[in-house]
Amino acid sequence: MLFHKESNELPKLITVLGPTASGKTQWSIHLAREFGGEIISADSRQIYKKMDIGTAKPKGEWVRDGLHKTYVVEDIPHHLVDFLNPGNVFTAAEFRDKAIKHAKQIVKNQKIPFLVGGTGLYISSVVDNWQIPRVPPNGKLRRSLEEKNTADLLTLLHALDPVSAQNIDAQNKRRLVRALEVCIFSGQPFSSQRIKGDQLFSLLQIGIDVPREVLNQRIEERIDAMIVQGLLAEVAMMTKQKYGWSLPSMSGIGYRQFRAHLEGTESLERAIDLLKRDTRRFARRQMTWFRRDSRIQWCASYDDARALVKTFLQR
Repeated sequence: MLFHKESNELPKLITVLGPTASGKTQWSIHLAREFGGEIISADSRQIYKKMDIGTAKPKGEWVRDGLHKTYVVEDIPHHLVDFLNPGNVFTAAEFRDKAIKHAKQIVKNQKIPFLVGGTGLYISSVVDNWQIPRVPPNGKLRRSLEEKNTADLLTLLHALDPVSAQNIDAQNKRRLVRALEVCIFSGQPFSSQRIKGDQLFSLLQIGIDVPREVLNQRIEERIDAMIVQGLLAEVAMMTKQKYGWSLPSMSGIGYRQFRAHLEGTESLERAIDLLKRDTRRFARRQMTWFRRDSRIQWCASYDDARALVKTFLQR
């Protein structure tokens, strides 16, 4: 279903966001199917190839259309998912550029772009058209910082950029190092360098509102299912293919928690417990980020979200 848009209006874009395990995948697929949409994934982990179980990547297939291939899930095209080698780095600035390009192309094809995910930085970069500083990696500084433990890195980041330190994954060493790298070489906190550009889209932001106890139960069940599906074998396969633990792909939740077990110093049960704990903490950080944006309309049911989308597209 596609509604008429006046030529002088900004193109419409809908976000579906929320913490991990909140139900974003199914809500967005149902909405995209009913309202003639395509999905742009805003998930910093589902970008990687080969990493399917630990990222809760929706199961799809690559479909070729002429010279282009598209990742399709339940007949809905998905963009910026399953496209990057796990050994590569992908910055928020790169995401912003590619996501905006995809959104404009979707609109050009007379479809509705749905920006879907839980990576707050990715979503904000598009919604607010952030002009993100592009500080290239510095090998010498990175090696120096990587010799420190995460607690020391976090302390240093608190001194240089308390806003970023408040929202960062404190156990993700790679993210801590990158944040410090930007601060040190630019001479300014990374959080203060993001400048909003002109608004590119007319926006509807939908947040999935799930009670904490329900969300925690879903996280427990999801991780138990991941183990049954072969998560440990997936992580082991990545290490055998020489993907190091310091890579962005391997340092995220769902993978780093198994390092000690695979190195023989920790039980599998302990690794699973750590994954559940870290995922719960990650979900709380996601909500802290999203709750700061008063434009987000929180929905406790799919029907509420559907009604918001219908009204928004009829304007």
